[in-house]
Amino acid sequence: MDVPVWVWLAVLAAILVMLTIDLVAHRRAHVIDVREAAVWSGVWVALGVGFGALVWQVYGSTAGQQYFAGYLIEKSLAVDNVFVWAIIFTYFAVPRELQHRVLFLGVLGALVFRGAFIAGGAALIESFGWVLYLFAAFLLWTGYRMLRQRDEHLDPTRSRAWLLFRRHVPMTDAFHGQRLLVRRDGALLATPLLAVLVLVEVTDVVFAVDSIPAIFAVTDDVFLVFTANAFAILGLRAMYFLLADLMHRFVYLKTGLALVLVWVGIKMLLKIDVLYIPTTLSLAVVVTILAVSVAASLHATRGQGRRAVTAPTDPPFRVADEAETRALEPLLRRRPAGAGGRRP
Repeated sequence: MDVPVWVWLAVLAAILVMLTIDLVAHRRAHVIDVREAAVWSGVWVALGVGFGALVWQVYGSTAGQQYFAGYLIEKSLAVDNVFVWAIIFTYFAVPRELQHRVLFLGVLGALVFRGAFIAGGAALIESFGWVLYLFAAFLLWTGYRMLRQRDEHLDPTRSRAWLLFRRHVPMTDAFHGQRLLVRRDGALLATPLLAVLVLVEVTDVVFAVDSIPAIFAVTDDVFLVFTANAFAILGLRAMYFLLADLMHRFVYLKTGLALVLVWVGIKMLLKIDVLYIPTTLSLAVVVTILAVSVAASLHATRGQGRRAVTAPTDPPFRVADEAETRALEPLLRRRPAGAGGRRP
């Protein structure tokens, strides 16, 4: 698919505008309720579907179906990512009004990382065709591993990223609003919010390792891969606040996601030398797997309402009071006059 440079620039500009609007709309820390999350989720899904319709109209039905297949795969895998975020936020007792800032910065980083992964993956496929065998094998192995570990949950205390951060980065023991860094007694310290942001970024990188090869199994067009990822990721923050308290109801979702990964792995393996599976059929299989897993989950847990993830009885961090926050020093210290600074 031949996409002019100006189209790439227009899409990137539109993404930046949408991120700016989201940042301005949530510039003040506040608790995002289910209604607000549902409205924003609808907005992001409408934008993603609208862009797919535009691709369909301009570049044809094949490109449109490939975009929607990639968008659906990324969106569905993101649900599992959302549940991991819920566990991280709960364990570290992140105040709900601060969670959106972490997710905003996390999604911003995710766009950058995934853009780099997509560019790297496309370069590998173009230069070394045999790498598709590795991608297919990796998807099959990941799907199998997800099936075996479908009942296991993340333990943030055992995360290597957390252990390294705690060992090497000086940290406060309290949240100080939306600040990631503070200065106290002359020392620059990270707040727990920065540690949580690092964990969110690391988990997204891990999920990207699964989802990027999965989309390349649907299409090898870099523009479609990137835009499907970008529009799916943009709605993750709203999806989190909409679904975080419902994770206990999606009991079969991980099984469905594992089967999706196995399916796209098989599709990629067959595509190399044996058989090309039409995108229409591939999309239908993905939709069917996800629909069945969600419907079975909701049926099995019918009658259950929203329920937050169980918080630890002794959370590792607290919220700083106003006196502690006022006592903090300026983050950027002025240089003394004798060291080349200006005298008053």
